[in-house]
Amino acid sequence: MATIAVVAVNETPLFHLSVPCEVFGANRSEDGVPRHEVRVVAGEPGPLQSSSGVVLQTPYSLDAIADADLVVVPWWRHYDDEQPPAALLEALRVAHRRGARIAGLCGGAFVLAAAGLLNGRRATTHWMFTDKLARLYPAVRVEPKVLYVDDGDVLTSAGTAAAIDLCLHLLRTSNGAEVANKVARRMVVPPHRAGGQAQYVDTPVPVVLERDPLGEAVRFALANLDKPLTVDDLAGEAAMSRRTFARQFRARMGASPLQWLLTQRTMLAQRLLETSDLPVEAVAYRSGFGSAVALRAQFQRALGTSPREYRMTFSRSAAAALECAVG
Repeated sequence: MATIAVVAVNETPLFHLSVPCEVFGANRSEDGVPRHEVRVVAGEPGPLQSSSGVVLQTPYSLDAIADADLVVVPWWRHYDDEQPPAALLEALRVAHRRGARIAGLCGGAFVLAAAGLLNGRRATTHWMFTDKLARLYPAVRVEPKVLYVDDGDVLTSAGTAAAIDLCLHLLRTSNGAEVANKVARRMVVPPHRAGGQAQYVDTPVPVVLERDPLGEAVRFALANLDKPLTVDDLAGEAAMSRRTFARQFRARMGASPLQWLLTQRTMLAQRLLETSDLPVEAVAYRSGFGSAVALRAQFQRALGTSPREYRMTFSRSAAAALECAVG
């Protein structure tokens, strides 16, 4: 059981606070989702109130961060340039030094920056505050347009729905794509939006409708990921010119058609590695990469691992072997 500490401070919006609690803390063991211990931690002396005035009674103090595997800071009231409490900043530095992953959601990025954890790193926050983050912390390489940034052991996200995306990404990297997909289905949200997707899209959470030309192209692509699809192929399914299709696709999905295709193929390869015993070459073919060499290159770029290592970590057979070894 992994331990996740979620830091609450005065004026934290309830939605921001609830996102990591819902993604990691809800009991979905009947769906085969591993349990996590979620600790809501007071990041400053109480009594604490949410942004809507709800009184927050947190069961843990900053000491509970000491052995957490992941520390999530959902928010900080950065609009008045108030510095986060020194005790909170030091607790984050200590947790990071001992190997915990640290995540800042939306305004929480300002806390990570104040702790020095973002110096020399890529980071993001809500698009309304990226200029301010760059101005206050010039050592941070602010990326203003993306949904979230995974810089290894320190991660940051934009606001609201992007916080869900980052938490699902963290769940995916720790427990595998199948587990993250199950949680996303229960939450009725898209299972994966790539971190590099733009914050500014017409529809923040893409909706694909019946008899929607763009939807027809998406359904066609998902049913034919093993084939060498081109933008022209997808534009043809939507009965649009290539240029019009590419423009409308990016506006709706927040990524180019080829970027989106690469993400879908990677997700399919992850699921096949987790749930089947197919050889890596066959997984590469079925997910549209064409060869094991291409699949290995993509996994290294996107996931920092190889298909073989990914399967050893997240496959059902590996999980069963671990249960036998432990129990």
